[in-house]
Amino acid sequence: MSVLTKEAGVNQKSLFFNYGQLNCEKEYAAAVKHSKRFDLSQPIKMDISGFGQTITSGLTDQNKHIIAEAFLPGRNMLFLLIGSAYAFQNNCKSVSIGLLKEDTAIFPDQTDDFIISAENAISKAMGKSVEIVTPLRDFYKSDVVSLAKEKGIYDSYSCHAGKEKPCGNCISCLEFQFEEN
Repeated sequence: MSVLTKEAGVNQKSLFFNYGQLNCEKEYAAAVKHSKRFDLSQPIKMDISGFGQTITSGLTDQNKHIIAEAFLPGRNMLFLLIGSAYAFQNNCKSVSIGLLKEDTAIFPDQTDDFIISAENAISKAMGKSVEIVTPLRDFYKSDVVSLAKEKGIYDSYSCHAGKEKPCGNCISCLEFQFEEN
């Protein structure tokens, strides 16, 4: 997403959220690596891990099922609210989130209706308009993987388990395997 935004000439400030996810360190290492490789601003790592420790799911608690209990209620709203507050403080007019095609949405905070409602609520909370941008909204996971290869983006990490090698069983791994076939 950041590479496309840079190519479009948009100035950006990257945030990385440690919300207590099991794969935090792997994801952050990949984000830092890509920011250096593509001359992007290094993502600011924001620690909101207490959220994922208190509101748990299979993404934040190894004792929960990584698929059946994957939904972390409020996660995307929290990301958008914090990102919007950061944007407000830095005189930015928009925030972006990497949601894919709506027909791949498995949680209520991945829908177009959610984005419209969140944008309205956040704009009211900020006292000024904040646009929520979803640059990958027309993409399936396979499209994102193809685009990443085309742009020379390798060594990303999206497995929810956070192990050395992708688990092959979490939603992200299964989605990636499904899209490859």
